[in-house]
Amino acid sequence: MNFLNLLPLSYDWPLLVLSIAVVFISAYTALTISSTLFSTVGRDRVKWILHGALVMGLGIWSMHFIGMLASHVSVEVTYHTPLVILSIFPALFASGIAFAITSKPQVRKIEVAIGAIMITIGIIAMHYSGMAAMQMQANIQYDVPLVILSVFVALAASLLAMFLLFYARARSKLIGLKVVSAALIAIGVSGMHYVGMAAVQFKMDSHTHTMAGNTMGSSYIAYNVGIGMALILLIAITSIRSETKVKSLSDDYDRQFHSVIESTADGIVVTDAAGTISQWNNGAQSLFGYSKEEIQQQNVRMIFEHQTHPKHDSLDLIGKTIELIGFKKDGTRFPVELSMGTWQMANSAYYSLIIRDITERKSTEEKISNLVYLDSLTELPNRRLFNDRLESSIDQAAVNGKVLSILYLDLDQFKLINDTYGHQTGDRLLVEASTRIKSCLSKTDTLARLGGDEFIVLLLNADYTKTEAVAQKILGALNEPFLLNDETVFTTSSIGGSLFPSDGQSPEILVKNADIAMYRAKEEGRNNFQFFTSEMNELVSRKSKISMSIRKGLELGEFTVHYQPQIDITSEKIIGVEALVRWNHSLLGPISPAEFIPIAEENSMILQIGEYVLHTACQQNKSWQDAGLDPFRVAVNISAKQFSQGNIAEIVTSALYQSGLAPEFLELELTESIIQGTASAISKMQELKAMGIHLSIDDFGTGYSSLSYLKMFPIDTLKIDQHFTRNIHSNPKDAALVDTIIQMAHNLELNVIAEGVETLEQLAFLKTKKCNQAQGYFFHKPMLPEMIEELYVKA
Repeated sequence: MNFLNLLPLSYDWPLLVLSIAVVFISAYTALTISSTLFSTVGRDRVKWILHGALVMGLGIWSMHFIGMLASHVSVEVTYHTPLVILSIFPALFASGIAFAITSKPQVRKIEVAIGAIMITIGIIAMHYSGMAAMQMQANIQYDVPLVILSVFVALAASLLAMFLLFYARARSKLIGLKVVSAALIAIGVSGMHYVGMAAVQFKMDSHTHTMAGNTMGSSYIAYNVGIGMALILLIAITSIRSETKVKSLSDDYDRQFHSVIESTADGIVVTDAAGTISQWNNGAQSLFGYSKEEIQQQNVRMIFEHQTHPKHDSLDLIGKTIELIGFKKDGTRFPVELSMGTWQMANSAYYSLIIRDITERKSTEEKISNLVYLDSLTELPNRRLFNDRLESSIDQAAVNGKVLSILYLDLDQFKLINDTYGHQTGDRLLVEASTRIKSCLSKTDTLARLGGDEFIVLLLNADYTKTEAVAQKILGALNEPFLLNDETVFTTSSIGGSLFPSDGQSPEILVKNADIAMYRAKEEGRNNFQFFTSEMNELVSRKSKISMSIRKGLELGEFTVHYQPQIDITSEKIIGVEALVRWNHSLLGPISPAEFIPIAEENSMILQIGEYVLHTACQQNKSWQDAGLDPFRVAVNISAKQFSQGNIAEIVTSALYQSGLAPEFLELELTESIIQGTASAISKMQELKAMGIHLSIDDFGTGYSSLSYLKMFPIDTLKIDQHFTRNIHSNPKDAALVDTIIQMAHNLELNVIAEGVETLEQLAFLKTKKCNQAQGYFFHKPMLPEMIEELYVKA
């Protein structure tokens, strides 16, 4: 090589420094754009990729031509315009590839390598196409080793740029890091350029020809580079201002966001797609007991029970509210309500969890449910819940071909216990009774309280044998004494049972039939168990008809009063009559008092019947007196409900006043059960006695009166119950009791009358024992008023 023909190459150091500064500014701006690009998606991402490619590409291109302007040779240099313009595109292409790759959320190593190679090709193409655009009176020759070195420098610079663009994108707040990264990129790019320039040799050649076409001089290139630099600066300023504005807005939004989430009592948690917790507010700390330092970077599953934690990959939960079990730091479990939302970022999906403690709400719901479905006293299921369970159990039994049974029970004499010991003791008895009944049942059975002292039991898979065994077990449990408030209380139970499907196939029928059977158990003497039978249904139907017909029967005059004479045993003359009510039903015919009186007691129609008999008897007795019959007393039975009324004296006074009958010709018959053990009963009797009315105790010997009360009663007569009179000759004990009652009455200076005398032998026994009076079929049956009048006329 002839070194004399080589043109010397010198550098303008200010321009050289400027070239490095230009690439530094463009690199710094590109790094800033990379940070913004990382948090964008869709069209915004494409816009910022183009933005970054323009900044980086123009920066590299501007640096190249400023570097060429900084290189001086001793001949005039012009540039081929098309090649100059064409050289811009490899730089833009290379920069676009770099930004497209580094904008991805996850970048693989192979992508970095391919990207670096493509950028290297772009930079080399830009550099050497720019060199080819130079026109001068010299040939350009290249030192191959240095050219190869420039390629490796370009590749190193490309790899460095790719890495720094990727690394710095999520660290936009570290300005120092961006400055250092921009400086490294500037050194790499400018290093490639000046190594490439060092590989160029300019050789004088008088035969060198310029390219045809447009050319531009160095000054024109300078203008173009200046324009490029201005664009870079403009874009740099725009991007920096944009970043500053975005950062300011982001900081404002962050402050607002943190202010909102920290001011709420609800727990607010933010996680990534894997469930790793990144945000944790004070509300969440209060709920779960974990501080931010303890919980951040932990999986959200640790605050929910394993079986109930939310699954982030389930889109069905987004926008919905679900209930889960929360798990506190101390191991406590509590119910929570969870609302979940999601949003997509450039690098990952994120989830927001709003968590609310619903312990109080659940407690309130449970209390409301208990009020609706549980009995407030015993906490047993009430009628509504029992009916729900019974209905579903019947459906299952029908499908599976199974049987089930119902036990309907109530406590005998519970009202008496309530009245004697008070309602508080009565309530404690109900609670204790429910506990005892429950102890007789299996876990699959249902015990419910229907109200008052009524309970009902659902027995699954229970046939007649099992049902009766359970019923007998309950009877035995309730027969044991109850110790309540230092008082020993005794009670028994009456139980009725019905079976599905034989006794009914609907809840209503099964319960009704068990209720019917329970009332039969009461009629059979209480403290026993009865299965439902079809005959019971017929009896209940008749009982229902009778109950509903009493009022109408009174209005239609179907009731009448008959009178049975009372005979003086010594003279065998009539000394009085007992008024006895009779009912001749328009459809059912004559109905026995033994049948309709208990029904009237139940539905309280006995009050109207009692007043009707009292007024009728007083009026009839007065009519007999007005007809000329010798005056005698008429005895009227007073029911327990009548006597318990506070105005019994007023009712009697009204009957006497309206009829005009003198009080001494009226006798009121009271049973032992309505007067025993009560001071108010004695007071009422004294009031009636003061009116001049004759008082007697009916059915004496069948009750439980204390003899000490008997001596305090202001009574005139004891009536021996017909049960004892009928068995005088067949049962020595009954005979002894009748004898004892007569002697006691005489000793207490009381009149005594025997009911139910039907034979001469009975009358002879009573005469022997000096009984005062008697009545019964031996003498006369109950008669209509006109027959009594005829009987007196004959006498």
